[in-house]
Order: sequence, then C-alpha cells, then structure tokens
Amino acid sequence: MMKGINGITLKGTLALPVEIEVEITGGLFSITVVGLPDAAVKEARERVRAALRGIGLTLKGRIAINLAPADLPKEGALLDLPMAVGLAKAAGRVNLSDGAVFMGELALDGRLRWVRGAVPAAVMAKELGVPLFVPRENEREVALVSGVKAYPVDTLLDLMLHLTGEKQLGPIESRGFEDEKFEADVDLADIKGQFAAKRAIEIAAAGHHNILLTGSPGSGKTMLAQALKGILPPLSDEEMMEVLLVRSVAGMSLESGRSRPFRTVHHTASSVAICGGGSAMRPGEVSLGNRGVLFLDEFPEFSREVLESLRQPLEDGIINVSRAAGSVTYPARVLLVSACNPCPCGFLGDPAEQCRCTAHALERYQRKLSGPILDRIDLHVAVPRLKPEELVSLDEVKSEPSESVRLRVQAARKVQQDRWRELGYNCNAELPEKVLRRNLVMEEDVKPFLAQAMRGLRLSGRGFSRVLRVARTIADLENSRKIAVTHIAESLSYRRGEALNHARR
Repeated sequence: MMKGINGITLKGTLALPVEIEVEITGGLFSITVVGLPDAAVKEARERVRAALRGIGLTLKGRIAINLAPADLPKEGALLDLPMAVGLAKAAGRVNLSDGAVFMGELALDGRLRWVRGAVPAAVMAKELGVPLFVPRENEREVALVSGVKAYPVDTLLDLMLHLTGEKQLGPIESRGFEDEKFEADVDLADIKGQFAAKRAIEIAAAGHHNILLTGSPGSGKTMLAQALKGILPPLSDEEMMEVLLVRSVAGMSLESGRSRPFRTVHHTASSVAICGGGSAMRPGEVSLGNRGVLFLDEFPEFSREVLESLRQPLEDGIINVSRAAGSVTYPARVLLVSACNPCPCGFLGDPAEQCRCTAHALERYQRKLSGPILDRIDLHVAVPRLKPEELVSLDEVKSEPSESVRLRVQAARKVQQDRWRELGYNCNAELPEKVLRRNLVMEEDVKPFLAQAMRGLRLSGRGFSRVLRVARTIADLENSRKIAVTHIAESLSYRRGEALNHARR
C-alpha cells in the first residue's frame, strides 16, 4: 500500500501518483516548490498559504515542498489540497500514518473547487488500495467508479477535522452506469427516400465502419449522419469507462447514460483541435469521440494537414501526441462519418441543377482528398437529391424507424463480440489484416467471384481488406456464419462509388 500524502498528475488518461514531501526550517519566510511544477502549481503557494491561515495555521520559516518523482512534470491546480495537507502535517496539525490521495483546487477561504481528472484518480486509488479525497463537485464522477473508497470534501477545515478524528466525512456511494431509455434525435423514419444510404449507415453502425456520404446540398447527408447516433448500440461497461476517462481528463461534464459520443467538427478546426496536444497535452476531437462518432461535414474543406493527421488514428485506434513537453497516448477508436459535395458548386450529377465548375476546379477539388485517407473509409455512398415529385409521392411511404434498425445492429454487434472476444476485439472494423484473413469463413464460390471482380477494380491491399470486413458485417446482419457472394457484391458496391467520382459514372 502507498504511504504518506499523495496527489496526482495526469499523463494521457492515466493518473500518476505524486508524493508530497515538506521540510520547514528556521529563517525568513519563503516557500519553494520543486519537482518540475508548472506555473499553476507554483501559484498554489499563495492559495495554500491563505487557506491554511483561514483555519488558524500561520506558516513560518523557510519551507521546501518536493513533488516526487522529480522528473515527472506536474501541471494544473490538482496539487493544492495535498500540498496543504503536507504543510499541516509538517506543522504538527495532523498525523497521517496511512497512505491517501488528495486532489482539489483551494480557494483563498479554504473552499474546494472542482478539478479535472477525478475519474482516472479514482481508478488509480482503487488499484493502489488507498482512500481518495476529492472536492464535492467531483463526487458525481467518482461515484461512477465502483470499488473505490472516496470521500467528498467541502472545505479544508472539514478535511482537517476528519483527519484528526473530530468529524467524520461520509463516503461516496458507488452508483454505476444508468441504463437510460434512448431516443434518437433524428429518426430514420423521418428521412424520406435514401434507402441505399440508410442501408449503408446501418452497416456502418453494425461493424463500426467509416463512411463517406457524397451528394448535392439538401440531399440529406447531415440528417443521415445525425440519425446514425440513434442506431448505435449502447456503450458496454468497458467502453463507458474509456469514454469517462477521456472526458474527465479533458475537463468536460460527464454523463452516466450509455449513449455513444457524437462530435461534430467545423472545417476550420486545426490539427491540434482534432488530434490533441497543446501546452497541456489535452485530448482532441478524435479522442473525445472515442467509441462513438466523429462527424466531419464539408470534408474536402478541412486542411490537408488535418486530414492526413487522421490516417494513423483511423488505422490503429489510438493516437500518439508528441510534443517537446513529452508524449502521451489517447484512445481514438472512432467511427468517422464524413460528408461532402461532389464538386465545388455542389451540383455535379444533380438531376435538377447544372454543374457550373470548370474541369480544373473539379480536379483541384477532388485532389483535396488523398488516396490514403479515402482508403481508410470503408463505405463510399452517393446520396442523390430527391426530385420534387419524389418528395411529394413519398409522404405515404412508411420508412423503418431507428428503433428496429438498432435492434438488428445490436444483434450483429453481439455476434461479433462473441466471435472476437478471445482475440481482444469488439467489432469487425478493429480486426488486423492477418486475423481477418485467418478467420474468415466463405462459401466455395466466393473466391472465384472475388478474383473476377478484382480484375475490374483498382483496390489497394488495405482497400481489399476493408471490403472483406464490410462483407463480414453484412453477413452478421443476416446472422450468416459464412460470407456469401451477395455479401461480397454489396460490399464491393460501396467501393465502386469512390468518393467524388460517382456522379461521373
């Protein structure tokens, strides 16, 4: 068991213990903090001094505070509370023989303020078997971590009374995750027509496949992307904890429900906003959307640097953020939904409007998306704009609601989880190529069909593997153990419409 007074510092989604050592000697008053503190940690000296004075403890002499290990960077206001407890112990106000973890920002009057990182701190305290003391505003998120012994604290005085045995703080009761009744923001039944695109997003949801929607303005691309959230299965306990860790580290509000994240990003976003980093090494949108959806509208309008930076996380499911201050790893198992127009004016191939783009403008627009980034998108789907007559005639057509589609998606995900659990994967999109090839079960006539189809298609090895993954998902939606020719044919149809070129064919 960990001994002494400990705080935490964050590295990625991990909380690392920081031991607080305090020495008080004679001389003129001064406080020195060592151990690679950043500016926020250094400024804690004044907050801690004022808070201790508020409970009747006036600091005197030369004070040295060491944050061990000395080679680990410390950042933020997480260490205010453990530094105050360490100073109180050195001054003889408390006697803490057993180990404990403290975190929280101090106000000048001794109140404790909310801090980010409470979920990873609770996970760390649980693993180390020590109690955790957090601000009361962090109580709700700590309660989501089962098995941790934690206490909410309102003020520094309350904590001091608890440590001296004069007052007992009530422990935080674990409440786990809620099984909420989820309602789709956009129901598939509300989207008229677009049956091929609806089928594609069902496949994307079932196998966690990236998808590109290409169509004229007003064709319904954004509504289809929003409807995708309503057919995704709920988060499992393991996935929920991944989501909570990232949101807690980012300082975002936490939700105890099991609905998956849905992140919409504007095309002016920088690579740091998308991938993470900055001076504080925060997670980016690709990590905040982990186990959920990352929606990039106007896909070609994103800078080339941003799009190319997505190649590694889309392939590996993690993202390594390396800066001069260090390197951290965040999860990035995100379902990418991208949408774009077929040309700069948006009307290439449109049945009602005529395209006004020159050949040069069209070629330059299509070159904004590189082959490698398109290769990492499993489903390329054309979303044609409906004619006025079709919109009118479709008023009486009953479309399948999101609820029934979600049940099929959940059943297909369950099949995948049972099949790949022993290998450590949750869905077909996560499979490495060697695992995919070794574990595919196909009917006898599939290989000759594939060989013939490949002669007319220009697919890379990665593109071919993605065809097989999508075919496996289509078979799972039909509860078929073997991949049939019909499954391969449908999967290939989502590659033939290579992004931005479907209107020319």
